[in-house]
Amino acid sequence: MVTIAFPIRRGPGHWAASYAAMLRFDLAAQRNLLPMFLLMQVMFGAGMAIIYGFYLGHLPRGAAVFIVSGSPALAVMTAGIIGVTMMVTERQLGGTWDFIWSLPAPRSAAVASTVTVFTLLALPGIVVTLALADWRYGITLTVSPMAVPALLLSSLMATSVGFGLALLIARPVVTNALVNALIFIVLIFSPVQFPISRLPLWLADVHRVLPVYYLAEVLRASVTRGLVHDTALAYGVLGAWTLASWAATAWVVGRRR
Repeated sequence: MVTIAFPIRRGPGHWAASYAAMLRFDLAAQRNLLPMFLLMQVMFGAGMAIIYGFYLGHLPRGAAVFIVSGSPALAVMTAGIIGVTMMVTERQLGGTWDFIWSLPAPRSAAVASTVTVFTLLALPGIVVTLALADWRYGITLTVSPMAVPALLLSSLMATSVGFGLALLIARPVVTNALVNALIFIVLIFSPVQFPISRLPLWLADVHRVLPVYYLAEVLRASVTRGLVHDTALAYGVLGAWTLASWAATAWVVGRRR
């Protein structure tokens, strides 16, 4: 009896090739969904940038800067949480998720491909939001070089939540309902487009532990000056949450067979 041993492909070269292949696969598989989601991102970012002006009337410049500088965080969170969850649940319902896991590519490469796609999808919403800020409120935000690491870290945090929820909960219908409720809570009760000092003390203390406030702070610090007073703390807490959430997501991914 002859036993044929197939070589196990591994190493950086194999991972990079797998990542490129999965990126092409994601773009092709989601070609119908991505344009719609891209339009939703642009409309969402633009809407949140100007809607408070309709509610509150004339805004002082400081308030307008604070509101507009929080809009990039909303774009990143909706792309990472809603977009990733929609993609995963669609594949689960269509029966293609297990097929993707069976492909001869590291699962980390498949996850990295999804993170890349939805990070790029957040960019148009951010750009349109900042452009409308100059038109609607007459303000010009200053984009610093820290915008790149801020965006990457924030997107990693948001996509980990999307992956974790979609993979941990067995029923996609329940996942979608939970994600929609989560986004609603984030929009209404999180200090993203208003100062954390406006919240009751107990709720402000809760947000000083959760990652959403710090996600907004690192993005705000990358497009403004003087609004964020402890950038190191914001990066530290958000980085810790990102590592912990991706460790939890990796555990969930590793348990799938």
